[in-house]
Amino acid sequence: MRRAELVRLLQRVPAFPDPRADLEQVATPAEAAATLLALADRHDSLRGRSVDDLGCGTGRLALGAAALGAAPVLGVDVDLGAVEVARTAAAGAGLEVRFEVGPVGSVRTAADVVVMNPPFGAQRRHADRPFWDAAFRLARRSVYAFSLAASRTFIARRAVAHGAHVLELVPVPWVLDRTFPHHSRRRVSLDVDLWAIRTGGGDNGPGAA
Repeated sequence: MRRAELVRLLQRVPAFPDPRADLEQVATPAEAAATLLALADRHDSLRGRSVDDLGCGTGRLALGAAALGAAPVLGVDVDLGAVEVARTAAAGAGLEVRFEVGPVGSVRTAADVVVMNPPFGAQRRHADRPFWDAAFRLARRSVYAFSLAASRTFIARRAVAHGAHVLELVPVPWVLDRTFPHHSRRRVSLDVDLWAIRTGGGDNGPGAA
């Protein structure tokens, strides 16, 4: 699938129907999501690999992974409304993704690759930590995730503590549209990083441990 096709697919996935500030529910920009998925596909050749999308929201990363041939794909989010939107989007796109409702700490299904856009911690300090802990616990091979640039030291140390190493750290354009009542500006640019982190084996075959 070409990047332009992937971006169009991701743009068709609806945003949160009733976004909650306490969960930092903002839609992952389609261009940024496509960049993450392309990076994952370049390092790990997603076709035939299992993928977990932690805090999947309405499913952009999970659906994009499935469109690139990943299987099985699991998306998990604590918000039932968002998961229902994701299920409808998957059915409409003809993509096979299993979506579950629950906190990321409850996920027991390991995968070759974990993708995620976790909370940045803007509303609740350390809100991203359960996501990173779950990602390192579940990813047999790699983690691809977004974070604020201010979190670089924390994530790098977390990776080392889990015996992982950073493959790439890529700044990505990120414009946050006004989503919640406390947002005073129509849009704001954020300093966001895209992480590619190797947690396990580095061969090129699907299903590698």
